[in-house]
Amino acid sequence: MSKESSSGSNVPVLKWMNQMVSEPHYLFHFLTFFSYLVIRCSAIQVLEPHLILNLLRREILTVLVFAILAFIKGVREDTWEAFIADALFLAKICLFALTFTMDRRIAVWYILVFLVIHVLTQQPPSEGLGTCSKLTPLLLESLLTEGNTTRFWLVEFSASYSSACIRSSQQFPELSITYSSKILSFGIVDLGLFPNAAEKFGISLSGSMGQLPTFILFDNAAEVARFPELGSETTFFNPTITKGLLSRHFELDRHLLEYINGK
Repeated sequence: MSKESSSGSNVPVLKWMNQMVSEPHYLFHFLTFFSYLVIRCSAIQVLEPHLILNLLRREILTVLVFAILAFIKGVREDTWEAFIADALFLAKICLFALTFTMDRRIAVWYILVFLVIHVLTQQPPSEGLGTCSKLTPLLLESLLTEGNTTRFWLVEFSASYSSACIRSSQQFPELSITYSSKILSFGIVDLGLFPNAAEKFGISLSGSMGQLPTFILFDNAAEVARFPELGSETTFFNPTITKGLLSRHFELDRHLLEYINGK
């Protein structure tokens, strides 16, 4: 592996380490997981020897299971944000299993702490905008109706409080870098800031409906395609959003070829 590729692969790791001390979501999780070591050291002084040995065995087994599952998730996930979200979820399950063995009251305490963290903080989305434009509903309407911009607009309607939007936040900007042209532009509308836009475009803000995020392709002012589609019976089980999925669904390769060929 070249030095350049090796340094490039370390960029997400370094970025996340910086966020560990700057983002409350990561910092609170880190402090909560670290507190287990303090509780564990205190428990050694009061637990019987056979219980300490049993706890050690469970810790070794839990670490191995976590490492295997984290590796599988890391292979499957396309973005660093999605992998971190999965890793934190697995770590919470492992921590609950260990503390439940030690003392059920401690396990309940950790559940309450993670609920508070979930309410007070959110995992930060990807900061990369690519060639996307942050749009207000009014600006989007003017861009679609004035006709002095690109013919097609692919718009992501997302909300910062949605874990699904955060997990896929890197996909859309990277997609825009590849497919932006003089006939196709990319934009993002934050439904958390403009909830009225959700009603206008028929998007449910309920996470259980699986409509966050929603992607809509406009041809001038007319909607020609969206994902997930309206009336889908599998809204809760929508496939993981990837660049390949969006590219195929909206036929972005065809639009790019049409632009290159001058059609």
